Amino acid sequence: VSGFDWSSIDTSHFPSSYKTNSWQEKKVLQLADHFVQQYTHLCPDRKPLFVHPVNECGVQKFVSTTVRPTLLPYPDMYYWSGCASFVADYLIMEPLKCPITLPSSLYSPTTILKYQQGNCFDFTVLLCSLLIGAGYDAYCVHGYATLEMCSFDQTQDVCPLLRKPPEVPEEIDPNKYRIKYPLEPQSKFELQQKAKEEESEAVQDEEREEMVTEVDKPNRDRLHGLRVHAWVLVLSGKRKVPETFFINPFTGNHHSTTDECFLGIESIWNHKNYWVNMQDCRKGCKDLSFDLSDCICWEIMFSESNNPSELLTESPPQDTDFLRSCQNHKSLLLFQQEKGETDMTFEMPLSWVAQIKVSRREYENPFSQGKKVILYDKSKLEKWAAYANADGLVQRLTVYADSDRTEGVEVKEWFKHREDLLYMREMNKQTQLKTDHFMPGHPLLLKAHSYTSLEPETGHTVEFYHKARVDNLCKRFENATEMTEYFMGRDDFLHMRHVEFGEREKKMEMAGSRTDAKPRPIVQIKERFHRNPEKPADEDIEERIFMVIDDIIQLTYHLEVHDIIASKVVFSRVIGREKREDEIFLSRENAVKYEPWSSEKHKNMLHLYHLLWKLRAEQKLLKQQVQNSEAEV
Repeated sequence: VSGFDWSSIDTSHFPSSYKTNSWQEKKVLQLADHFVQQYTHLCPDRKPLFVHPVNECGVQKFVSTTVRPTLLPYPDMYYWSGCASFVADYLIMEPLKCPITLPSSLYSPTTILKYQQGNCFDFTVLLCSLLIGAGYDAYCVHGYATLEMCSFDQTQDVCPLLRKPPEVPEEIDPNKYRIKYPLEPQSKFELQQKAKEEESEAVQDEEREEMVTEVDKPNRDRLHGLRVHAWVLVLSGKRKVPETFFINPFTGNHHSTTDECFLGIESIWNHKNYWVNMQDCRKGCKDLSFDLSDCICWEIMFSESNNPSELLTESPPQDTDFLRSCQNHKSLLLFQQEKGETDMTFEMPLSWVAQIKVSRREYENPFSQGKKVILYDKSKLEKWAAYANADGLVQRLTVYADSDRTEGVEVKEWFKHREDLLYMREMNKQTQLKTDHFMPGHPLLLKAHSYTSLEPETGHTVEFYHKARVDNLCKRFENATEMTEYFMGRDDFLHMRHVEFGEREKKMEMAGSRTDAKPRPIVQIKERFHRNPEKPADEDIEERIFMVIDDIIQLTYHLEVHDIIASKVVFSRVIGREKREDEIFLSRENAVKYEPWSSEKHKNMLHLYHLLWKLRAEQKLLKQQVQNSEAEV
């Protein structure tokens, strides 16, 4: 927030720990000054350390005592992702006054939470306090990063919601006993020519990519490698963290320690101690070792051993190689020749910061300006608090076709606390196709609904939670002329039903009546079944077709493994005979069979009569089920 005056805040109500230092804190400041003097003497080319800036009351405080480990009483705050997202959403980023120098002050996390804004160091201390309280081995990091990371500019990055997970190649277990057939002979000259052509094409493609990237690439930052930044380091081990990683407090995203956005580290600290990085950072952070017990890579400010520091009080060993290594790495824990030096082994005083509290209302509504907008490469992400919108909208991602974000291509919206259990909606701006996704528990057991219009018979694809339905329906597609239903796990092995509709009769309609109030005439119903292993193939129907208008029923049976032609039975209407609902007329003229391998009972007319009678009854039931499906859509 531009124009906010931190000097105008009222400090009269702050506790006394904010305004004064205890004797333990004064001792820490003295030891820290002693450490900084040695550091500047042995490392004159290094930048100043961030050790004891002033707080909001103008009192110098050691940075480790500003960290206040706290576990907030919310389930998400027990995990690093919940803590990071809360800090990134709740606070507003404030850039450093000078991008290449350290801030002169570091305010308490309670003050930062109250005013909901701060710089990268404020973000980092608050996030580190929450992570340590949740049990993570977390540290505040003072270092250097790229312009985009320091300025919270994500316009060159892909939105995390659009990143595809890396494809894991399937491991093929080679069979060493498999017969290896000789390969087809190939000309070596042709292979060489083909390799040359591919190489030349690859070079041309690289040149084209370089030309494109040079056009899109922003101008090189003149302060590259000098911009001061702060972030969080989480070491592996505690909370079953498998690998050490960084957290950018502005975004809440995790990064690998080899990420090129992080250009170097000066120091790190937690609520117990302070470490100075003694490793070369000319290649960024990718080659750094984060073993804090290694005194060659990390200089610790206060000894963590129970006994007095050996390096400070004991006489140095007579090992020239050891001394040379210490000098090469500019060891700050000097070998003291004179006894009586200050013993740096002690316990860090408790934090001077008051207890960090976040109310339920603040936790559920983290956006101080009502919503938060983040711009990415060819996309825009908008966030709202729960219940801020009447329709339950909490997040919207808009994908654009151009980098200027003028032509929308796709929109994704996320919802919470809706009565219909809708949690996500996808919209294609080009085709106007919308897809609604529902959580389990919808009255109609909906899982997803794709449509271009909410008017009936305009093209709807509906997915269901099939295990919760009696009919095991998992998907239904319906438009003006047809409807297709897919099933899973049915006892009768039905897996597909396709219905074709005719046109409604055009009659005079009452004003205001719906055109879809009268069911459409059914032309044909087709059903497909999976193989039932308990039945012989000549009795197991694979497909049956009810041609309702033409009064034809066609059955196709499954095949055995060794067969290639399926058996069929067709019942057709007798020409010239009036159709009656309660009558079945069967003769050799209207029952056509093609049964190259069927059993004897299929040749029995009585069996065919009973089969036709059963099919007529099922046809009536199917017509009623189709009408129910239309009404459900």
